[in-house]
Amino acid sequence: MTDSRLLQRLAALAFGFALAGAAVALDPRFKDADGDLVADTPADTIDPATLVFAYTPVEDPAVYAKVWDSFLRHMEKTTGKKVQFFPVQSNAAQIEAMRAGRLHVAGFNTGSVPLAVNCAGFVPFAIMGDEKGLFGYEMEIITYPGSGIKQLADLKGRKLAFTSETSNSGFKAPSALLRSEFKLEAGKDYTAVFSGKHDNSVLGVANKDYDAAAIANEVMRRMFDRGVVKREQIVTIYKSDTFPTTGYGMVYNLKPELAKKVQEAFFTFQWKGTELEKEFAKQGVSKFVPISYKKDWEVVRKVDSAMNVAYTCK
Repeated sequence: MTDSRLLQRLAALAFGFALAGAAVALDPRFKDADGDLVADTPADTIDPATLVFAYTPVEDPAVYAKVWDSFLRHMEKTTGKKVQFFPVQSNAAQIEAMRAGRLHVAGFNTGSVPLAVNCAGFVPFAIMGDEKGLFGYEMEIITYPGSGIKQLADLKGRKLAFTSETSNSGFKAPSALLRSEFKLEAGKDYTAVFSGKHDNSVLGVANKDYDAAAIANEVMRRMFDRGVVKREQIVTIYKSDTFPTTGYGMVYNLKPELAKKVQEAFFTFQWKGTELEKEFAKQGVSKFVPISYKKDWEVVRKVDSAMNVAYTCK
């Protein structure tokens, strides 16, 4: 099944759950006077001497410290601040770091963005895109050759790896799809396990530790390009329509002048010849492009509503 219908089904499910009262709201400590669904800048702002940046959790954070180095040096020149790379081990740890004031600028994975917005005061404003400003990735459900899994219905009785409960493509979207279209429930019709990261899920399928996995194909493509996994080790049995990819932004309470310079750093960074270009250009992206959380993450919020997710902050 191709999957222009996936978003239509999720939208219909989301409408039903919205009527049932699924909560989608900013934490009470934030204000949203302009209705853009992200926290407004408060009167009491911060102006840290060192800006801390974190990229979404990956298999080898040390590799990405090098990938992001030229960008962080550019941000230092633009903002006049020291910028430090902070390797995070999980989506939850990344959100908690921003909520606690230890993280100022970040790239959150697609599914974590709404939780980061609502609980940590994350203000997303950019995404990686091509020269025309287009961006996105697809959710794929993958298996290995000879697994006996040819279609989604064949997942019954098998072991399916998700990444984490905050992940859009690694849990929310595939769970909603399997439940609504194939009446497959985790724990009842198939065994669900959590790998922690997309990289782990892809490796687990390639090594036959998992029968199948739901992953973001942008991560898998990077693994192919680096030779971590061979293309012939993976078989795709499902591919969705396009979702927004990692959202980049900052904590809501940066001093306005500093916040403006942080945004400037993203949109003036020249990719050519950098490690960032080397790592991501094969996906067709070549710059940071502006996004709107209210508009561009609407489909993700609908998936969350379909899963009856409430953005409650503990």
